[in-house]
Amino acid sequence: MDIDALVVYDVQDESARTAEERPFPFANSLDPFEYASQYLQHLDVPKIIYRPAGKYSKDELAQWLQGLSSHGFHPIFVGLPTPDYVVKTSLKEAYELWRVHEEYSVIGAVTIPERHAILKDEDVRILDKVDSGVSYFISQCIFNVEYTKQILDDLATTCANKNKELPTLIFTLTVCGSVKTLQFMEWLGIHIPDDIKAELQVSANPVARSVEIAVAIAKDLIQYCQARSIPFGFNIESVAIRKKRSMPPSDF
Repeated sequence: MDIDALVVYDVQDESARTAEERPFPFANSLDPFEYASQYLQHLDVPKIIYRPAGKYSKDELAQWLQGLSSHGFHPIFVGLPTPDYVVKTSLKEAYELWRVHEEYSVIGAVTIPERHAILKDEDVRILDKVDSGVSYFISQCIFNVEYTKQILDDLATTCANKNKELPTLIFTLTVCGSVKTLQFMEWLGIHIPDDIKAELQVSANPVARSVEIAVAIAKDLIQYCQARSIPFGFNIESVAIRKKRSMPPSDF
């Protein structure tokens, strides 16, 4: 299938978020807007650009949004890399700045199943952002399907109680190429069930096995969402730079 859009992440050093050692050293990357506008201009699909709003002043964000608008890009505001970071612009203020462009732009947000498993309020967070103009949500990488289904159930119930339409949920899937990548995903806060973790740790070809797992997760979520009339899609994320073919080209 052809892709509908390209997500360009704003990669941050989150080492201060946890005392655990980062499995892979952090490497600075190009600004995602610069990367998309200068190096991906020939890719003729909508581009979704991430930005941690709290790191920037209102003037800086307003200028960034104008640049996105001029290139036809679409924003997603995300949280800060560490809880103790001094916030320059709140998410609410960032969404208000975006309102200037809402006639010809759409804005998304993130949703984290692991957070809902602990705090039980992701449905409330989602609807608060919908009130600010957000129309779709991209999840953190999914390996625990039950966590994701709990968000869907609670969100559907809350929307029904408040007589609101369900927003679109974009489920992120990724491939794990090694045990170290598995450790890195857990370091990022992705919950990987014990049975899946054990399989990937002993697999002779973790890439191929994780592709099978991702496909099974996708099929499960497709069936689940269709049965409940939940609008959905999938985001395929690259977590590591490791390149290894999972099956012969003729099988694709």
